[in-house]
Amino acid sequence: MRFLEHKIPPPVVGLLIGAGMWFIAASMPKLALGDLLRWAMAGWLIAGGLSITLLGGWAFRRAQTTVNPLKPEAASTLVVAGIYRYTRNPMYVGFAMVLIGWAAYLSSPPALLGPALFVLFITRFQIVPEERVLSVKFGQQFAAYKVQVRRWL
Repeated sequence: MRFLEHKIPPPVVGLLIGAGMWFIAASMPKLALGDLLRWAMAGWLIAGGLSITLLGGWAFRRAQTTVNPLKPEAASTLVVAGIYRYTRNPMYVGFAMVLIGWAAYLSSPPALLGPALFVLFITRFQIVPEERVLSVKFGQQFAAYKVQVRRWL
């Protein structure tokens, strides 16, 4: 299955999974949440997820390295500052939070399979291959970083 590594941009994966969540939610019973609670939970999670994603992208821009997840070999710097002190993959954490917020908005427990599927897919086909490249490119610096900072949270 290596043919899927670095082939589908993570935002596209998120959008496809989000669409699948919508289809699942449309055909399944919903939780009886009040609109205010549903909107508040969804809004908080989506806003938080987008903020984390933007902080990750901003750190890459400040370090003047590529943000393109399909070309990790183009990285010129190992980014370890800012939000990268807390998670090695803040942009993916942010996407997952957005999907959890979407599931809250949909009020459908089966829709929570979407964020779990996203995490599994991104870990296998994006993060693990990225980490192989970063290990070769940045050697001991990346190895030390992996020991200090978790992959997700």
